[in-house]
Amino acid sequence: MQNSDSPTIKNEAPPRWRQIGLWTVKLLLAAVFIAAGCANLYGVPMLVQNFEQIGLGQWFRYFTGTLELIGAAALFVPAVASLGALLLAAIMIGATLTHLFVLPGSPVPAMVLFALSMMVAWAHRDEKKAAFFRPAKG
Repeated sequence: MQNSDSPTIKNEAPPRWRQIGLWTVKLLLAAVFIAAGCANLYGVPMLVQNFEQIGLGQWFRYFTGTLELIGAAALFVPAVASLGALLLAAIMIGATLTHLFVLPGSPVPAMVLFALSMMVAWAHRDEKKAAFFRPAKG
C-alpha cells in the first residue's frame, strides 16, 4: 500500500524531441571543434598568425587544438560528456575574451558555442554526478 502523502520519484526518460535536439547540438559542437582542433594542429596560416598575435606562442595553438579534440570526443562518452562540454565552454570563454581584447573580429560565434556547450553540460549533469559519486567497490 502506498501512502498518498509521500512523493513518488519518477525516473522517466526525457521526451524524444529533447534527446534528438541534444544529439543535434552535440553533433554540431563536435563538428565545429573537430574542425577547429584539426586546423590548429595542422597549422592553418591564419591560425598561426592569430596565435602569434595573441602572444602566447605556437605551443598554445597545439594545446588549444588538442583540448578541442578531447572535448569534442568526450561529448559522446556519457560518463564524461558534461566535463567535455565544460572544457569546450572554458575554451570559448578564452576565445571570447581574446576577440574582445586582443584579436579583431566578433566574439559572437564564440559566445554562441559557449552557450551550446553549457546547454550540453547542463543536460548531462546527472551523468557527471553518477560518474564521480559511485560507491567504491570492495
